[in-house]
Amino acid sequence: MNPHEATVRRSVVRVSAADDGELSVDDRFWGTGFFIAPGWAVTCAHVVGNGGGGVLDGTAAIEVTDGDDRVHEGRVAFVLPRPDDPERLPDRWPLPDLALVEVADAHGAECLWMSDRSAVVPADVAVYGWSRETGELGWRYGTGTAAGGDGSGRAMLLRGEIPVEGCSGGPVVDTGRGAVIGVSKGRGQSHGLAVPITALRRIANDRPGRDRLHSVVRAHDRYHLRHYRAVGTGRSWTGIQKGLRPAAEGFTPVLRTQLFARLAELTQPRTPGEVMALVDQAKSRVVQEPYQPGVEHDPRTWREGVGLLYDVRDGAEGRAGRTGWPGAGSGPGRDLELEAVLLYAAWVAAAVSRFGDPADAGPLRELAGWVTGKADQVQDVIRKEVQRILHGRRDPGPDRPEPPVGVVLVKDRPGPVEPAEETDLQARADVLVEVDALMYGDRYPWRVKLLGQDDRITPLHDDAQGARRAELREALREPIAEALRQGDVGEHLAALQLVLPRELFDEPVADWRLVPPGADDDGLDPHTMPLGQRRVVVVRDRRRRDRRHFPEWQRRWNGCTAGPMTAVPLRAEVPVPGHGARRPESRHAAYARLSDVDPGAVPVFCGPVSHGPGAMALDAALAAGHAVVIWRGCAGEHLDCAEFHDEVSRLVCEAATAEGLHRRLRNLRIRCADPEQPDEEARWARSIALLLDRPEHPAPPGPPLSAPGMRPEGGA
Repeated sequence: MNPHEATVRRSVVRVSAADDGELSVDDRFWGTGFFIAPGWAVTCAHVVGNGGGGVLDGTAAIEVTDGDDRVHEGRVAFVLPRPDDPERLPDRWPLPDLALVEVADAHGAECLWMSDRSAVVPADVAVYGWSRETGELGWRYGTGTAAGGDGSGRAMLLRGEIPVEGCSGGPVVDTGRGAVIGVSKGRGQSHGLAVPITALRRIANDRPGRDRLHSVVRAHDRYHLRHYRAVGTGRSWTGIQKGLRPAAEGFTPVLRTQLFARLAELTQPRTPGEVMALVDQAKSRVVQEPYQPGVEHDPRTWREGVGLLYDVRDGAEGRAGRTGWPGAGSGPGRDLELEAVLLYAAWVAAAVSRFGDPADAGPLRELAGWVTGKADQVQDVIRKEVQRILHGRRDPGPDRPEPPVGVVLVKDRPGPVEPAEETDLQARADVLVEVDALMYGDRYPWRVKLLGQDDRITPLHDDAQGARRAELREALREPIAEALRQGDVGEHLAALQLVLPRELFDEPVADWRLVPPGADDDGLDPHTMPLGQRRVVVVRDRRRRDRRHFPEWQRRWNGCTAGPMTAVPLRAEVPVPGHGARRPESRHAAYARLSDVDPGAVPVFCGPVSHGPGAMALDAALAAGHAVVIWRGCAGEHLDCAEFHDEVSRLVCEAATAEGLHRRLRNLRIRCADPEQPDEEARWARSIALLLDRPEHPAPPGPPLSAPGMRPEGGA
């Protein structure tokens, strides 16, 4: 028998149709699930999908039978993804194919330990569930290896004794770490397919789901600390994990259980970027050589940040004598993982204190006291740094009483004794969207990346086949939303930089929203309002970025970033009654004029620049090196061109530098967008757009994306 089987079996459930008095227990059986918190079970969406729309929307109950054959009523709380038409279910449910089920009367159920780490493969695993494949409904388990994934982190391939029919929704347990890392989805001819348990994060993509996920994780971590205290190492997952790691050094399973229960009591992060910013800090602090993350993670809780610190280098598994990793510059007896975790936990306390929720005061003191006590186990320099983060710059000594632990209350608001400067940062990264020019057909290939500090680029999503122009906004909506969540840190919001071919410069990118078409208009909800009304949105030039930068470009960028800036017409003439009243200057004449203006000059145009005279003049401006250009993307008739140029000239002078434009443009976009009472004094700014194109780029651009099966010219 697998050593974990008895413990797992108590937590695994059978998912069935509600008893209608007509079908037997076996005939009502749909699949497997398992408890992750008191009152909460996970299974596959296609399992509960057998019940149709009433089950999927939670109005119809299902039957959940626990390991002691007790039958409970369950109701589906979330389905990922939810089908467009619940009455016409897909033949093959798309990934992640997960469902969260509330089992209200099962608060005494035993729960599995849910991995806090992104899926680690390869790993030895065991798969559990119920099946009637051999006739009667019975318990099944098999062992094998999580051998790989689909490259996107959305699926996990299983080799070995692959799961049988009916085990869908059952847990995939990493037998080396003692944690559930996946949910069994099905099997093919030669392998099984599972979904990483971390895919539950997608529940948190909207506010109600985020609150629900945090409450479930809080219940999970409270349960495991309470269970360990009650039964010790006998039947608890902490005890199992302790047995898998018998050496009592470093960040042990017991310490992990204690810390997670304390982190669970805090206000949880609003974005993955808030977690990853602190993870990056901790890794950079304990790794002596420059830290470069291997992959981008998407944590939604503070506990998941801890999970990324077990091995300070992403993917590093080997440890030297359990006191450090080879090549990390660690001395004898130094435990990098414990140091990194304690630093991270201290920074979490400082970050949460800034949320200003009085309910956090008690949990923050509890967490800070725990961290302070454990810091005695690490080297002195780390202990002092933890002390400084939690209590300010004073280090308690025999002549100084210890300052208040963790936080103090100022006017009933928690806050650190002295703000830790490391947590008062900028956005973790900006979002870089690269759209290639048309190379074949009518589709634009695209990529979405994070542009971090020191110009570090992390690819997130791409589509080599691309999307048609009318489809770009929808194709990029969710990739941009995910990237912005990764980049935002508290009130510091990631900027959106769109590297576009010139024929797309007039696309209203500042008006794009991160909600699906037809979604309810939530007014001033910051998560649904147009991007340009909340954050920096700038256009960059695809053609110029693909070539080596030239000195004129650098000189004009330096002029606009240092200031002062002045406005000059993109075209030599400024028509008063409307466009077309006078003949535009030639391309060469525009180039000569725009090459001769001051380095801080900003070309301005009241009209589109993707075609016509505006496009010709913009080509001249970009050839002359201009890095900042302001124009009006609307192509309709208007008679306020002179006002536009006058107001933008005033705007540019007041901003003084390129950085000073952002707040002013954002304010103008908000004033123009008021549907009830538009600001007449800001109407001239409708469809205002900004090119802000710095000449430096992180790395020489690679070849443009090609269609599947195509090779760039000259390729082998």
